[in-house]
Formats: sequence, C-alpha cells, structure tokens
Amino acid sequence: MTRKTIMNKVHRIVLKVGSQVLTAKGKSLSQAVFDRLAREISAAKKKGYEVVIVSSGAIAAGMSRLGFLEKPKTIPQKQAAAAIGQSALMWNYERAFTGYGEKVAQVLLTRDDLSNRRRYLNARNTLLTLLGLGVIPIINENDTVVVEEIKFGDNDNLSALVTSLVNADLLIILSDIDGLYDGDPRLSKDAKLIPLVRQVTAEMEKKASGTLSPISIGGMVTKLQAARKAALFGVPMILANGMVEGIIGRIFQAEDVGTLFTSEVNKLNSRKHWIAFTLEPQGRIIVDNGAKKAILQKGKSLLPSGVLATEGEFSLGDPVVLVDLQKEEFAKGLSNYGSAEINKIKGLKTTEVENKLGYKYGDEIIHRDDLVVL
Repeated sequence: MTRKTIMNKVHRIVLKVGSQVLTAKGKSLSQAVFDRLAREISAAKKKGYEVVIVSSGAIAAGMSRLGFLEKPKTIPQKQAAAAIGQSALMWNYERAFTGYGEKVAQVLLTRDDLSNRRRYLNARNTLLTLLGLGVIPIINENDTVVVEEIKFGDNDNLSALVTSLVNADLLIILSDIDGLYDGDPRLSKDAKLIPLVRQVTAEMEKKASGTLSPISIGGMVTKLQAARKAALFGVPMILANGMVEGIIGRIFQAEDVGTLFTSEVNKLNSRKHWIAFTLEPQGRIIVDNGAKKAILQKGKSLLPSGVLATEGEFSLGDPVVLVDLQKEEFAKGLSNYGSAEINKIKGLKTTEVENKLGYKYGDEIIHRDDLVVL
C-alpha cells in the first residue's frame, strides 16, 4: 500500500508531539514551534481532516519554571512539575490556535480511565463530541494525580491507545529524529533511514535504544511499541521529524518523509484492542499444549480441561494472560472465574464444573470473544 493510497483514506488523525519538539531541544516551551504546529494543523483541518493531539511537554515546562536540569526522579516531584507546566502548555496551544480561529480542549487521562469499560466509552464519546463541534482535543496523561500503577508510561503508547479510542485512520508521531534508522544516528554516521516497516518485530524492539534526552520519556523503543499497537487496530503510523518546517503538510501530501509503519491485515476490533493493550493483567493461567493449539490455530475458547494452574489472585471479569508450559505469554483475556474457582475446576470437563462448584458462570474459563492472541 503506497502512501498516497493511505492518505486518500485518511480523515481522522492522532498526532503525538514530543517534548523535544515543543521545546526545540531546549529547556522551555518554544512559542515559535507552537505557532508553526498551529498553522500546519489548522491548514490540514481546513482541508477536512480531523486532528486529535497527544501532547507531551507539561513536565518539561514545569522543569523549566522550577529550574530543574533533568527529569524529576520521584512521583511527587513529577506531579509538581506537571501541575506547574500543564497551564503553560495549554496556554501556548490556546494562544497559537486562537490566532487561526481554532478552538482547543484539554483532556487528561490515566490508564485507570481507559481500563474501566464505561469510562473508556465515556472518554470516547467526549472526544468524538469535541471533534463533531470542530474543536481540537489536546490529550495528555494526567501526571498531577497519576501513580505508578496506573501510568501509561509514555505518550507514545498513549497515542496508540487513543487511535483505538477515537477510531483514527492514521497515527503520526513527531519526534526530534527523521524516522527509524538501521543503527543509532547519534552514534554512527553510516546509519540509514528506513522509509518503510511492514511489521514491527520483537528483534527490532530489542535493538531499539532508550532516550538520551534529559526531559523526555521513552525513546525509539516506545515508538515501535506504539506502531505495533496501532497496526493491530489496523492503523498505519508515520514517525517523522517535528523540527522540520512544513512536515505535517508534507505528510498529508503523501511525500516520502520519515518512516511509514503499515498496518496488519487482520486488525483487532476496538474491544479486543482495549483488552490487549489497555488492561493491566491481574494474574496468569498456565495451560497445556492442547489448549494452546486450540486457541492459536482454531480460535477456540479456553475450557477448564486445558488449565494446569494459576498464578496470582484475580476475580471474575479480571484481565489475565495465558502462558504455555515454557511460561511464555501467548494470549490475554477476561476471566469468567476467579483464581480460587479455577484452581478447583482445572482439568475438569465442562459438564463437571457445576457439580464441583455448586454453580456455573459458563462453560468457558475465557470465551473467545474476550480472548486476544498476543
């Protein structure tokens, strides 16, 4: 699939902007960068595109005002920096877009907001309503209240989850690098840009280095993770250099800039994407080879007869991962039974479950509709 073919089908875009772009690789937010982004995004919007922005920069802005030279190490320090910087971040967006007659809205999210299906749908409805009103949503992780257990971890992965949330057609990540290279361009002059990636592999993620920036989080590895998540939802991703003048317009013109990550053919539906990437597993279920084969090759549900053991404590409806005899994770789903119940009925036939427990929620430990192969 060519870039022109992809762009002809694009209507709604999620655009992630990194801290290094918004600060122009400096310590404080750059008004010139915000003005340029507002100009380019407004031009795209006038051509009929809908744009949702996932923005970094709050902690970086707060660090500048507090005089911090590197990322805060404790959660309270990060939250304090975010609290100070968030208003500066939104003020810059508000000022820049107002000059082009556009309205913006701030939306703060945590993983906890998207882990709850009702709140997930509520966030989705709010964002779609804003788009319908012609408003540009600006999303960031709610760093002022978030704790480690409910963090997305980085805005690259958050942007990939937002593509599923708003049913976007394209994910664009603007960073301070031209795209994905076959080596580290910061360390090797011979590193070459890779214009097209058809599939993100585990080997590619292992090779990817972390960030060297004193203000940003993640690095290339989180961008590869984002590309993989978006691809499973059927959404292509473009990684490009947000420091380059006119880069957004060039992407919409289908120019060969940055790295294009194409999507896989068999995309996950929104609910399965939510299960696979938004929910934190509460435990693990170890299954035998027969159950693994039935799930992977035949698309079957997980039955009690294929269960060998559980790890961790979890309840009815909790997300769990399935592991094989080699303890390798291969699937994730929502359990119809708690761990204590599963340990009582593991290895049994479905007709024996009710006799053992005195009740039965269903024949399956995890129904195939609630099961995602990783």
